Amino acid sequence: MHVERLLGRALNSFDLPDALVERLDSALAHASSLHSSHHSAALHRTTHRHTFLLADASSLTLWEVVHNAGRDGAEQHELYAEESEARLAASRLTAGFPDPEDELGEDLDADLELLGALMARPAAPAPLMYVPDRSADHARRVLRRAENEDRPGEAVAARLRGAFAHHIRQVFGRQCGVAGRDAGFALYEHAFLLLDGSEMSVWEVEHTATPDGRHMCEVYEDEHVARAAMERRAQVRGRVR
Repeated sequence: MHVERLLGRALNSFDLPDALVERLDSALAHASSLHSSHHSAALHRTTHRHTFLLADASSLTLWEVVHNAGRDGAEQHELYAEESEARLAASRLTAGFPDPEDELGEDLDADLELLGALMARPAAPAPLMYVPDRSADHARRVLRRAENEDRPGEAVAARLRGAFAHHIRQVFGRQCGVAGRDAGFALYEHAFLLLDGSEMSVWEVEHTATPDGRHMCEVYEDEHVARAAMERRAQVRGRVR
């Protein structure tokens, strides 16, 4: 019954791997706990851990993000099979609803600061720590949520079907006040280790520089192209005055 409630109320339950959902059919018991929370004037967000004991004596964990970031402020639920994906979803929500006391100043100054940061040379990255955890499924979900027309095509998707480990890191994040509204920009690297021993990354841009302020996801094969896309978005928002 608990499993049915979780899956029934989650907006993204269709994203969970079919094999995982099938394993949950044999759940005998469960334990739930609050993992993290964020509360501000605009956003209430909590992350919960649900661990299930299965009939074969193994355990399985789901991560639930609960928030009020929808259009009407109603409570919404999202489920993730990986803690890293739940953390990523929670950070996106928090980035979209900054505390009013954290404003960056005047719109023009904020625009210039954002554009300067986008064009800055990135710092040397830390060594990647790959985790073998349903990495091909993770790659499929990243590519599927991309909304840009120049997103990676079938050739990239085919290569990533051979991923067996992956690592996610945020390489850029900035809030910017433009035309009286906040626009959030974030850049994530999704790095994959493939079965042939090679490595491959795709670059995910998350932003709220949309006409209605909603979150939008774009995915690119190259970091420089992804940064250029963020710069274009910032310039477009800067002209809307």
